[in-house]
Amino acid sequence: MNKLRIMLAEDHATVREGLKMIIGAQADMEVVGEAADGRAAIERAKELLPDIIVMDVSMPELNGLKATVKLKQCCPQVKVLALTRHTDDGYLQQLLRAGASGYVLKQSAAAELIHAIRAVASGGKYLDPAVVGKVMGNYVGRSTALRGDTRGDLSDREAEVLRLIAWGHSNKELAARLEVSVKTVEAHKANAMKKLGISSRIDIVRYALLQGWLQDT
Repeated sequence: MNKLRIMLAEDHATVREGLKMIIGAQADMEVVGEAADGRAAIERAKELLPDIIVMDVSMPELNGLKATVKLKQCCPQVKVLALTRHTDDGYLQQLLRAGASGYVLKQSAAAELIHAIRAVASGGKYLDPAVVGKVMGNYVGRSTALRGDTRGDLSDREAEVLRLIAWGHSNKELAARLEVSVKTVEAHKANAMKKLGISSRIDIVRYALLQGWLQDT
């Protein structure tokens, strides 16, 4: 069995040791490298090309957000799972824009981290349940456009396009997967967003959360 190759980017040695013990105890995972700051994380990732980096958001030299942006530019195939104590919606939005595939709180149970790693490894997005509840609550309070009953306004193909975008696929990847042109994908995306009254990728992710599309399979 090929194990998931995990790299840890965390500036506190004791936290890294704890993460190594948790991850190393899994039969399908192994820690292949470590870094104590954002710059070192990028350099190590270039050398090791791990499957997933568990990335602390608050690190010296280069914080986790900036490191994620640079990492996705040089090693787009490496998935980033953000690890943080912050429950603020703003951190989540910035990390999703940067290309992170998941967001887990340090204060959550160890099982949550393992759950998140497996979900991200399978190609999906994973958001800590505590964060999901806050994001959904805040957003539904601000806008009625994304309530669950709006799904009926979308065609099956429009809903499929939004769901796959929320899971992190690019327009090019969607076109190949759906066997249509990129322009067709863009048209479905634009039509769906217009119907829902939304204007950004973050809005799509929020809508997907409300629909339950981001639950791991």
